[in-house]
Amino acid sequence: MELIFIIIAFLLLILVVVWAPFLKQHQTEISIDDSQRDETNVRLYHEHKAEIEKDFKQNNIDEESYQYLLTELDNTLLQDMENQELESKIPQETKALAIIWPTSLTLFILAFSFYIYSSTGTYEKLTTMTAQDPMQQSSDKEQQTFNEIKRLMAVTESEPENSDAWYSLGQALVSVGDFDSALQAYDQVLSIEGPKADVYGAKAQAIYYKNEQKIDATVQGFIDQALAIDPNDPSTNILLGMHSFIAGDYQVAINYWQRVVDSDKQNVNKEALIEVIDEAKKRLAQPNANRSEMSQTEVTTTGPQLKITVELSTEILEKLAQGKDKTVFIYAIPADRTRGRMPLAAVKILASDLPITIILNDSSAMTPAAKLSDVDRVHLYAVVSATGGVGIKPGDFKAELNDVAVNTKEPLNLIVSTVVH
Repeated sequence: MELIFIIIAFLLLILVVVWAPFLKQHQTEISIDDSQRDETNVRLYHEHKAEIEKDFKQNNIDEESYQYLLTELDNTLLQDMENQELESKIPQETKALAIIWPTSLTLFILAFSFYIYSSTGTYEKLTTMTAQDPMQQSSDKEQQTFNEIKRLMAVTESEPENSDAWYSLGQALVSVGDFDSALQAYDQVLSIEGPKADVYGAKAQAIYYKNEQKIDATVQGFIDQALAIDPNDPSTNILLGMHSFIAGDYQVAINYWQRVVDSDKQNVNKEALIEVIDEAKKRLAQPNANRSEMSQTEVTTTGPQLKITVELSTEILEKLAQGKDKTVFIYAIPADRTRGRMPLAAVKILASDLPITIILNDSSAMTPAAKLSDVDRVHLYAVVSATGGVGIKPGDFKAELNDVAVNTKEPLNLIVSTVVH
């Protein structure tokens, strides 16, 4: 509605500019009283005539001059009358002509505006063309997700045996980070349909994300159950491939994802899987160059460029000094919970490389389907892994920065100083 008001105000402003000169001219026109001018001309005529007659009586002028001056005086009066009549007609004609151009221009502006509006579309289309604030877009998407959750809850309440609705509800709840409720929804599916590989795989994913990308005994148990029913279960193999990819085990990740691509499973985005397989192959083919040198070189790419300096606090540095070198994961996840916790960009280095300055951008994306440029804000983590595995686990050391705009230009600092309990 605000857009419509702006458009109307703009049109009114244009019309004011068009009509202002004409209205100003019309207001400044002096209305001439014809009767008053007639009286003035007659009075002057008689005064001049009296002076001529006086001069003639006093013999100041002869008969010939007298007649000549009277004739000229009569002609002057007649000419004044004719000029007055013409002047009374000219403003009317001029006004008739002058009003044509603002009227024509007004009609053109209105016609052109109507054409633009009709070609653009209705009010709804016009308003949807306006660029939305990124935060508003994110809020709208989150609201849509919650509306879908409410709808699915209503369906499961009215149709408690609808396993498809329960499964969809579980997926939606995972997307907003409500993992416990999602697990309950998946349990409802299992109680209705019995053991199913995709449901066990979905439960494994929910717990995996809840544990911040950690495969513990519970997650592994559901993975084993899923693969025992169907070794090619997409959700389970995609989860295992993603976990391996984050850990840098690219060949293992390729094997899991390729298994899904080669199967004839329905509802699988094979194109996206092929893309991530190609990305894993590219990384697998890269020589093991020194990570600190690679990370300090900013990759030429479009999109966000988050420059991050990572270092260890003095306390953590002392704790790591006597042990073996540790693996460090530096990554960004979406701040919007509806987008899940899949890292959008990640770098794997060693603790001995610290301090280091790295660049997170689209070239460091985990998969082409999830990149920094896909979101507006992220949470940043630097995790020194005690076991070398991905995720944040007890015994790890970490640093984090929350709700960082991906278009931030200033250098960011992550100081690893917290022990994970």
